[in-house]
Amino acid sequence: MTEEMFQLIKGATEAFGPSGSEEPIREFIEARVKDYVDEVRTDALGNLICIKRGPADGKKVLLDAHMDEIGLIVTHIDDKGFLRFSNIGGVNPYIALGERVYFANGTTGVVGIEKIDDPKEVKLEKLFIDIGAKDKAEAESRVRVGDMAAFQRHAERMGSRIVSKAMDDRIGCVVVMETLRRTKSPRHTIYAVFAVQEEVGLRGARVAAFGIEPDVGIAVDVTRTGDTPKGITMDVCLGKGAAIKVKDSSLICHPGLRKYLERLAAERNIPYQLEVLEAGGTDSGAIQMTKAGVPAAVISVPCRYIHTPSEVVDENDVEACINLLVAAVESPLDF
Repeated sequence: MTEEMFQLIKGATEAFGPSGSEEPIREFIEARVKDYVDEVRTDALGNLICIKRGPADGKKVLLDAHMDEIGLIVTHIDDKGFLRFSNIGGVNPYIALGERVYFANGTTGVVGIEKIDDPKEVKLEKLFIDIGAKDKAEAESRVRVGDMAAFQRHAERMGSRIVSKAMDDRIGCVVVMETLRRTKSPRHTIYAVFAVQEEVGLRGARVAAFGIEPDVGIAVDVTRTGDTPKGITMDVCLGKGAAIKVKDSSLICHPGLRKYLERLAAERNIPYQLEVLEAGGTDSGAIQMTKAGVPAAVISVPCRYIHTPSEVVDENDVEACINLLVAAVESPLDF
């Protein structure tokens, strides 16, 4: 992977953007894709929609990756200046404890816990954020109730692997961004949707697909792996290529479109693996049920330690996902 590509991933993952507060990551993406598309707009919910026009006889193809990340939201500030919070998306209290977090205005803090007698008592309601304030007045000068925080971790290389917070789903955003950049002769008009609020219910993708009315929808998201010690039983591994989804909790991918992606991967010698995710969903679950229905599929980036501040992907899998998505938008999609 080139240094330029790594810096793109680093910038995307480190940008602030919990669900409902996606402005910083939206600005980051828009600045980097505007020269590769014909139109850019932001809809009423905050989705960034980038249109790259193809021939008149092509399809309307929606490419989706969600911009938002999991995070925390302040619910109360006590007299000593400690912040109580709730979760934005799937936050595990055992993983959150001891982590550093940051707010959009640059305020940083650490997640602490009340005195407990049993490890089973580690629950979100027992946790708090310490921003170093001496009292409530000082805390309120930095943070307000309703402010959101993201986990604070930097992207780093680990051989051919990259670790960072928010790989879910900033790495999918990078795949779509690179697809827009590398696609020189699209066979279809591409509607690249960088969606908001996926982590709290696939909300952005639902309204974007309703407005676009695509002929085909392909989401790019991360998926779990079964390659860690005593991990889940799953035939997805880091380093074995793009994962073409068969099923997750939100959808059964359109069989014809899924098999078409398999054929493309085989013809182009793009490494791929099939994915059956027993628990978890993606934006394609919302896209496929838009209006009278949309043939939908998912290209997944295998990822370890999902919904932690240290999500790990393999650079070769990322490249395979980009190559497969470029092949799809440059092909007839006559499944």
